Amino acid sequence: MLATEASEIPADRRPEPGEVAILPSAPDDMVSAVRAGGGIVGALGAATRGIVWLSYERAGDLAQILRTNPQVGWVQLPWAGVDGFAATLASDELPDRLFTSAKGAYAQPVAEHALTLSLALLREIPNRVRATRWTGEKAGRSLYRANVVIIGAGGIARELISLLAPFSAEITVVRRSVENVPGAARVVRSEQMCEVLPEADLVVLAAALTAGTRHLVGEKELALMKPTAYLVNIARGALVDTAALTDALADGQLAGAALDVTDPEPLPDGHPLWAEPRCLITPHSADTPEMTEPLLAERIRQNVQAFTGHGRFVGVVDRSLGY
Repeated sequence: MLATEASEIPADRRPEPGEVAILPSAPDDMVSAVRAGGGIVGALGAATRGIVWLSYERAGDLAQILRTNPQVGWVQLPWAGVDGFAATLASDELPDRLFTSAKGAYAQPVAEHALTLSLALLREIPNRVRATRWTGEKAGRSLYRANVVIIGAGGIARELISLLAPFSAEITVVRRSVENVPGAARVVRSEQMCEVLPEADLVVLAAALTAGTRHLVGEKELALMKPTAYLVNIARGALVDTAALTDALADGQLAGAALDVTDPEPLPDGHPLWAEPRCLITPHSADTPEMTEPLLAERIRQNVQAFTGHGRFVGVVDRSLGY
């Protein structure tokens, strides 16, 4: 199911309607979103049946709140990636809660950033911005008709595919199933990733971070890529083995890499990647608060509407898969 698709929750799993608490704080725009969806905003208490959780940093607090408030049946999480809430989602103490996330809601700005980073690499921008004089041979490659491998098939991947359409790129999508992805020339299973990496001019990581995808791209996978290939990560830093990538770039195994996310994050001052001329790093800025706040507010409105029985939930988290 596409991340942005709405899900019809079986009647026996639908949370009981009631007041919605916005935690840890309740900004005016999020209060307005709940009310626009037909919900009633209240303080956390006996009447609370839904929670809109707005803090990633305080993810650990959510589990305790749910344990002490068993009447809560639905929780809206703040970001597309829910790896920070993995322990809560996997907890046997919280079996019946419905969790929704923002997956798919931020697809447009993040896909736009992925395209920006891709073009910057292909056009040698990391080197150009370091230059202090008009020197060097002309260099750069075109995105037109390039072989692009996108790992992941959620909202960001699909939005990126639409942005790549004018370039007539040959797109291969790597995903858990071989279900068709509109705009992709080919879809392969995750187990076949190593078969398509040697063909890629550009590899874009747009997958969820789970226990099974940590260090999805490591020494072996980087060695399979062409020395003229580029890697872009706009998903989660831990999808890539940072040490392996650092070595691969230093050895010239790759033409370049662009990272909006790193592991560790923030990337420490003095880390070799900061000085690597083949690497372009942006500080997890693919989507800024100005971009995401109205998108999250709309996701909340949609899901509060579903919570009150007048629509379908969007961005439902599959707790068994972790996203």
